[in-house]
Amino acid sequence: MTPPPYPVIRLRPNVEPRAIRHGAPWVFDNEIVTDRRTKALSAGTIALLEDADRAPLGLVAVNMASKIMARMMERDVSVAIDRAWLVARLTRAYEMRARMHDAPYYRLVHAEADGLPGVVIDRFDDIAVIQPNAAWAEAMLGDLVAAVQEVTGVGTVLKNAGGRARGLEGLDDQSAVLAGVAPEGPVPVPMNGAIYMADLLGGQKTGLFYDQRPNHAFAARLAKGARVLDMFSHVGGFSLAALAAGAEHALAVDGSDPALGLATQGAARMGLAERFETRRGDAFDVMEALAAEGAQFDVVICDPPAFAPSKQAMEKGLRAYERVARLAAPLVAPGGYLALCSCSHAADLSKFRAACTRGIGRAGRVGPLIHTGFAGPDHPLHANLAESGYLKALFYRL
Repeated sequence: MTPPPYPVIRLRPNVEPRAIRHGAPWVFDNEIVTDRRTKALSAGTIALLEDADRAPLGLVAVNMASKIMARMMERDVSVAIDRAWLVARLTRAYEMRARMHDAPYYRLVHAEADGLPGVVIDRFDDIAVIQPNAAWAEAMLGDLVAAVQEVTGVGTVLKNAGGRARGLEGLDDQSAVLAGVAPEGPVPVPMNGAIYMADLLGGQKTGLFYDQRPNHAFAARLAKGARVLDMFSHVGGFSLAALAAGAEHALAVDGSDPALGLATQGAARMGLAERFETRRGDAFDVMEALAAEGAQFDVVICDPPAFAPSKQAMEKGLRAYERVARLAAPLVAPGGYLALCSCSHAADLSKFRAACTRGIGRAGRVGPLIHTGFAGPDHPLHANLAESGYLKALFYRL
């Protein structure tokens, strides 16, 4: 079957195509010839990208309203981008997750790294939550939902339209039930021996952060018999894993009452509510208050939101990470462990590590870095896209 003729867009004469030929997945608005014909392309249009000499580079999804004007979809320009293509991409992603995970709780699609640019899909057993953060995915949403159901067999598909990325693409913020029936309440998710309660309709992102799974597991190995402090805890990611591994007590701190409520529900489901405590408040204020109380813990974990979401915010963000480390270090008992996390892609590992180590030193503490963790393998890294390798977790013994 011959694929449909796609409109053509072209690189500017001064743009070197080598990076795109070698795997770069994005083409920016200052790299494409934007004549009247190109400007008329509707958001999400699939187009043939050529270099300035009219040599084909691949099929791209176009959005004239975005700084990322073209996202690479397919290097083979003879292919049709249709439902069958989506099924093939999803099957490849699904087969790897099914091999790695014993239960159907994982990130099914991690955007560019899984060949579906701008698309995030998390699976919660019979429910898939899609974040279509690129215009092409919004335009092909019906086919995408059908393909997800065909490949995985899930009965319910939800659309999460929250987050900054959709705004940058000029997309709306209207979440929806795309297939099946929405869950009546939070969904229990087993992970690392713990049970997490995920709010798939009103929670952050898709309802749960699967990316921290291996870091939760590493922290849990340190937690047997320990007193644990889980700062920026969300739904209890680190603290519930620690309790499942035999922690004596865990205190979860977050600014969100609903998130702490879900964490408490998770602890109750595990039968460990009596060893679990929550405290709502600003994390910096709570750490200062705990220090004033003379509180100390055997394991302290800090997993804040992205303080450096862009290059422009990097210096301010690094100061915030240093402050977290400075306030958290005094709360670690001698010989205890401090875990510091960042989900800011703009602050690379070396800068983040330097800020954390500086903060620990400013608190008058010292100790080796014993482990560096990253996102789990269901969040693969696109080798040509630094943004996909955003998560870092540093474990110190003080």
